[in-house]
Amino acid sequence: MTGEAKSKSIDVGLYFDLRNPPENHRSSSRLHSFTLEMCEEADRLGASSLWFSEHHLFDDAYLSQPLTFAAAAAARTRRARIGTAILIAPLHSPVEVAEQAALVDVISGGRLDLGIGAGYRKPEYDLYDVSDQRRYGRTDDMVVRLHDLWSEGGVTPRSVQNPIPVWLGYHGPQGARRAGRLGVNLLSPHSESWQPYREGLIEGGHDPNRARMGGGIQAWVTDDPERDWPLVAPHIGYQVDSYRRHMVQGATAPPPAPVDPEKLIAREARGPLSYFWFGTPEQIADRIRGCVGDAPVSTVYLWASVGGMPEELVAEHVETVCTRLAPLLR
Repeated sequence: MTGEAKSKSIDVGLYFDLRNPPENHRSSSRLHSFTLEMCEEADRLGASSLWFSEHHLFDDAYLSQPLTFAAAAAARTRRARIGTAILIAPLHSPVEVAEQAALVDVISGGRLDLGIGAGYRKPEYDLYDVSDQRRYGRTDDMVVRLHDLWSEGGVTPRSVQNPIPVWLGYHGPQGARRAGRLGVNLLSPHSESWQPYREGLIEGGHDPNRARMGGGIQAWVTDDPERDWPLVAPHIGYQVDSYRRHMVQGATAPPPAPVDPEKLIAREARGPLSYFWFGTPEQIADRIRGCVGDAPVSTVYLWASVGGMPEELVAEHVETVCTRLAPLLR
């Protein structure tokens, strides 16, 4: 690891999906109010950012409207940036996204980071009665259209930030290059994405010195791994299995076999579902620095809650991430 990578300051945020698994279903109202309480607490404890995702037709009631929930979180917080990771762009009208994003930016006083991506689940496209063809091209097109809509004579109210930062949730070298050509931020924290992203920036006529990367780290942080592993492992297994099971819905592939959490925590980060680290703040900080390398990663975020876990575990994790992990990466 280079000296530059060791000294780089990385902001740490938290990620919420509001899963409510059928086998331990609880009041939806309580889950949503508790999540907003955790957003407030994370903001008080100094979390750099709060991120919300989008999926539809999950059997665990995954958050489906991230900008709506982001508006609620924005009204309950004062400092943390508010992000979407990601909004599925081809399901939505650019005007709808531009107006909602501008409103969240106004409510938050200019704290929104708009992460968008192409999505991958056919049932979600069917639900919205839109084609999944050219979904990457349509996502690229939305980037351009959003900047037009946020400019003079576009949608109202006008956003506080001009423009709102857009992050593209593209994985792999081709996706990184596409984000670079568009001159927007790349929602990936992995060092291997840096070179193709940089090449894309240069191809698009953008200054690579202004590159920004960031994204989700699949990890759970604890001061007592031996105590917490039996409590956390089933939730890690459930969460990864849920993603994998819903990923193949509407496709011809058979449902994948359940994962082994013990194997997940030992793997290197090769993709969002390839690993899920578990360890002390010091161990996770080292793995994050190894993951980002010398890439221009300015922020990462970890799950606040995994697979519908109990409130006390979530509250403890939020505190550990904010007070123990974050200082190690600053």
